[in-house]
Amino acid sequence: MNAIAASEPVAIAPASLLDLWAIRRVEQAAFGSDAYDLLTLLGLALTPRMVRLKATAGGRVVGFVAGEINAREGCGWIITIAVHPHAQGRGIGTALLLATEQALGASHIKLTVRRSNTRALALYERCGYAWVNTYRRYYPDGEDGLVMEKWLGGV
Repeated sequence: MNAIAASEPVAIAPASLLDLWAIRRVEQAAFGSDAYDLLTLLGLALTPRMVRLKATAGGRVVGFVAGEINAREGCGWIITIAVHPHAQGRGIGTALLLATEQALGASHIKLTVRRSNTRALALYERCGYAWVNTYRRYYPDGEDGLVMEKWLGGV
């Protein structure tokens, strides 16, 4: 995928099973070995009440987010959010995150991010998320996952 021209409009829309291969390509480009495998992405695509949104530019999927309400915890969770590296820096991650928060309609939202992912950490902090917990050795390579949370108010 070539860089997305800054002038190309970006649209946020529901993602479907038909977007699975494009979403897989975005996940692989954004996360490398941390990308969800095809079976996991298929599970996300088929899970009832899962919020799945894609960002498109120039007719191509350039971003994806999935989130759900965790009934046990009584909050929303962002399961994955990815923007293709060639499309980063255009506000696509922010747009996907905010659209998912609205679609989930929860009073608060949580997510987990690699401790070393400074770009994502900066995005989440700009969007009002704060660190609340650490999952020690959360990722397969042993790196910690930071749990971040945002309170949205009464819902």
